[in-house]
Amino acid sequence: MSIAAHRSEAPSAVRVDLNAIFVSLELSQSKWLITSLSPGSGEKLSKFTVGGGDVTAMFGRFAELQRKTEARTGNHYPLIVIQEAGLDGFWIHRVLEAADVESHIVDPASVAVPRRKRRVKTDRIDGEMLVRTLLAYKRGEQRVCAMVRAPTPEEEDCRRVSRERKSLTNERTRHINRIKGLLFGQGVQGYEPIRRDRRKRLDELATGDGRPLQAHLKAQISRELDRLELVMEQIKACEQERDALLAAARARVTATTEADNPAQGKPPTPIPSIPAMLLELNGIGAQTASVLWLEGLSRPFDNRRQVAAYAGLAPSHWQSGKVDHDQGVSKAGNPRLRTALIQLAWLWLRHQPNSALTIWFNTRVAQNGGRMKKTAIVALARKLLVALWKYVNAGVVIEGAIVRPA
Repeated sequence: MSIAAHRSEAPSAVRVDLNAIFVSLELSQSKWLITSLSPGSGEKLSKFTVGGGDVTAMFGRFAELQRKTEARTGNHYPLIVIQEAGLDGFWIHRVLEAADVESHIVDPASVAVPRRKRRVKTDRIDGEMLVRTLLAYKRGEQRVCAMVRAPTPEEEDCRRVSRERKSLTNERTRHINRIKGLLFGQGVQGYEPIRRDRRKRLDELATGDGRPLQAHLKAQISRELDRLELVMEQIKACEQERDALLAAARARVTATTEADNPAQGKPPTPIPSIPAMLLELNGIGAQTASVLWLEGLSRPFDNRRQVAAYAGLAPSHWQSGKVDHDQGVSKAGNPRLRTALIQLAWLWLRHQPNSALTIWFNTRVAQNGGRMKKTAIVALARKLLVALWKYVNAGVVIEGAIVRPA
């Protein structure tokens, strides 16, 4: 008997056990592809395209889906919508929730795809895949994908301060390197564009063969300095906003209501905010505290594995038959938080020399003969993140850490 004889004459239908209309949104600037699966439609996926950003047409399509479904089944079904996290941000999700539509945002990297060498990819295929992913998720298969928790508009706005400062510091580095590169081509070394006397020193520079700088080169460098000075002023403005944000957060305290009973005459105990607790630790400054707070520690986590996974510092295990080893960290989490933790780990060794984490690092490196410091510092960053999470949520002070007075 041939293999084809075992195959069904028709493809198996998608079984829908939940009473709802499942919709996926495949978003782009020019158009939105709406893929839906409705009860009573023979479990066939329908597709409809609206203009990009046309919310009115999207809701009109939703109403049409509900009208047709009610005409077929005699029942009114709610909508469940899914979309990928991307450049559109979270505003569509907020529009849907304001209209009492259940909305989910999925991490696109967590959706399973075929592993062929040349995978076929179209908006129609992606839309169908999102609908099936949503069906599995609503059936209770939590590991089928990773849903994104949408931040509030206030949380999203607060994160812009540290993120803008990071982009500005990168731009400042590009201007500095461009100026040094132009001068290096003329045999000039040792010029620092970020010094206060940069304009005066520019007039005194001479090339490697003893000539003064040419007029056009000097004018180009002067314009680069203009842009550099503008970026430096904007960095100062961002730092002022960051310091004001941290000061406002440190001033806010919450009072416990269960531990202290007002009926017994005991006043409520003030609990310091996360930025205040972080800034009390020696080695953590304003910029690091703002990144740790806004990018990671302000989010709820159930256990330390979730904390490490969110930062991309969880180990990636590989086991197949006799092969069993770790591939290193996943790097699948928040890159800003991960970068800040790696930098903080190096600073922690300098400013917290007697802490248990520093002692662990030194012992680990000594066992390897002084080698593999970069690997050990990543492990220290993961341990440090978990320790800081316990510190700001449960008040567990890191063993041996120096805590500055508030």
